[in-house]
Amino acid sequence: MRFPIRAITIDLDDTVWPFAPIGTRIEQALDAFLREHSPATAERYPIERMRALRAQMFADNAHLAHDVEALRQLTIEHALRDSGGDVGLLDAAYRVFHAERNRIEFYPDSLEALARIAARVPMAALTNGNADIEHIGLSHLFAFKLAAREHGAAKPDASIFHAACTRLGCAHGDVLHVGDHIEMDVAGAARAGLRSCWINREGRRWEHPELTPDLQFDTLTALADWLDTVPTAATTPDRTRS
Repeated sequence: MRFPIRAITIDLDDTVWPFAPIGTRIEQALDAFLREHSPATAERYPIERMRALRAQMFADNAHLAHDVEALRQLTIEHALRDSGGDVGLLDAAYRVFHAERNRIEFYPDSLEALARIAARVPMAALTNGNADIEHIGLSHLFAFKLAAREHGAAKPDASIFHAACTRLGCAHGDVLHVGDHIEMDVAGAARAGLRSCWINREGRRWEHPELTPDLQFDTLTALADWLDTVPTAATTPDRTRS
């Protein structure tokens, strides 16, 4: 399928890099920190139990679903309090989390493909997570990053897609959203009136009762190749903004 676009919004976790290795390192680093600085907490909340506590905190605080940073901090704070640990360790523990959260191993195609995409159209990071693109060293490729925490609502809520379009100065239909998640990224973008691109690196079957993506690729390189064949911001006249 070929159609003109003026800008791209792109998901980060499991689109630009795999999150699973990051999640494992976070758990291990936090456990090591607690074993050194709060052994009673590490004893009461080993990795498996800390994981269950995190899930419980997320379930019990639905009003913070857009703010994974706050939910992570609540999890650590609860573990410290419940085990009789020093809650004053929270900031240091969260710094450990932050360092591991932003130690990224990219998919092999990502960096070159992102550079190619950014050279063609304005690109914004649109994420429900809390990766720090400046810390990671990607900020030069993005017009901005819009996180659910900053916006106050998470994908697939239409408002976060619309806010990104407004900042890009584009009509909704002139923006292509790129991501791996069927509901959060593809369905969310489509319902918000954006074009949608599913990055399907694992050969999954598309399963959605209502919607299909405008585009589907197994790498960002394939997206960059497609982008080279269509009109973009440099060649498409302005249209009425949404």
